[in-house]
Amino acid sequence: MNSNPKKPPHPYVGMWVTKDGYIRHELLPNGRYDEARGNRKNAYQGSYKITRNHIDYVDDTGFTADGDFKDGILYHAGMILYRE
Repeated sequence: MNSNPKKPPHPYVGMWVTKDGYIRHELLPNGRYDEARGNRKNAYQGSYKITRNHIDYVDDTGFTADGDFKDGILYHAGMILYRE
């Protein structure tokens, strides 16, 4: 018997996209993210931490950003992203 069942992913894990599809944030279950912009896949990558409805990003160069989830929408750095 497995005494350490696998924890389900956070409800915000998955793909988030701008309305025009230009920016795509994939929040991975391991606490990493991958951002694509236009035809440029893997434009930015890094880690994220979610606290309640707030997300903090740190990309692999050390740049930080944050955002908030509200009513199923991610508001991040002046962008609005929707769950895909």
